[in-house]
Amino acid sequence: MKRRKKGWLFLLCSFLMVLWPVLAMGADTIKLGVTEPLSGTFKDIGERYLDGVKYAVETINAGGGLLGKKIEIIPIDSELKPDVASRKAQNLILKEGVKFFCGGTGSSVGAAMSQLANRENVIFYTYGMEAASLTGDKCNKNFFRATSNTDTRSYALAVLMAQKGYKSIAIVAQDYSFGKEAVAAFKKKMAELSPQTKIVAELYHPAGTKDFAPYVSQIVAAKPDAIFTPNWGNDLTLLLKQGRPMGMKQKIFSYYINDEVVIGSLGDDSLVIGDMGVEIYTLSAPTKKNKEFVAKFYKDRGYYPVMRGKGYVATMFWAEAVKKAGSFDVNAIIKAWEGLSYDGPAGVWTMRAADHQTQLPFWVVEIVKNNPYYKHAFEKHAGVINAKDVEVPVDQTGCKMSN
Repeated sequence: MKRRKKGWLFLLCSFLMVLWPVLAMGADTIKLGVTEPLSGTFKDIGERYLDGVKYAVETINAGGGLLGKKIEIIPIDSELKPDVASRKAQNLILKEGVKFFCGGTGSSVGAAMSQLANRENVIFYTYGMEAASLTGDKCNKNFFRATSNTDTRSYALAVLMAQKGYKSIAIVAQDYSFGKEAVAAFKKKMAELSPQTKIVAELYHPAGTKDFAPYVSQIVAAKPDAIFTPNWGNDLTLLLKQGRPMGMKQKIFSYYINDEVVIGSLGDDSLVIGDMGVEIYTLSAPTKKNKEFVAKFYKDRGYYPVMRGKGYVATMFWAEAVKKAGSFDVNAIIKAWEGLSYDGPAGVWTMRAADHQTQLPFWVVEIVKNNPYYKHAFEKHAGVINAKDVEVPVDQTGCKMSN
């Protein structure tokens, strides 16, 4: 009997010796779930956003971690499906105790993740999900938008287009919450700034459309002075690639015109030169911190951040909130993030406490042939639109913050 007990004691000690490093690592690690489409049509968007978050985490970990703990990223393939993203995140909450999540692709995914975060009292922040409703009538205390929204970005583009004096504009957008909210905000602001400007075409298409000919034909027939589109990814690529040869020659004002993958995949710079956009992060933003960030990122990675910069800045912003809270308690971090300002590569960002919508500047870009970043056409800095110029008062957003 004594021999058997000694045998079991030996096995137990051996097991604990093997398990202890794993337990110790877990105790010293904070997990961050990143929900992105890592397969399918918009995989390249998800992978670039994820890379930006990874770079922020690498930077934080190299500097000693966050409150002395290393951050571990858990990639979550959302497949751009709300139910898939929330189910996978729920499993991580229940099985691994994950309390922090982020993502940038798909406002419908963002809405599902926001609800999950509120229900489970975890934090979800986004650096790219822009449907205004997420910090509007769907707002809650566990969701933070560390990026612009369809109201503020559409307002910024309306300001830019009104300054150009266009008399007629055609609109083409994806047929879901993001596209519709982007268009509604643009029309509202344009009517305010330039009531004489007419919307001569307003077209919606399914996300992931392969044939843009029917939409392009209507745009060409309407003969607008310029075109507004919040399209992104392959939907922007195909709009340009199919539209230009069909006679869609107008200057395009787009949310994501400075996407290097979109421009590179066109294979013809003439399809995009002269087009303009506004972004919360750009390579050409003329701040000292941005120049230093771009140089270091390129040295470390061998390529430029572009979209990755948004995931990076937002994650650094979240880390500042954790530092201010002085703990990883969700409720403490929520309070710490409210009203917090972060001066990073993209300028000063301030998290508005009432609706968790970041107030930030927009950097204006124009696509030109010669640029210091790529052999193909890319952006040049063309101005800045301040946060105050496009701010939407909280009482106009529909947000009534849940407890």
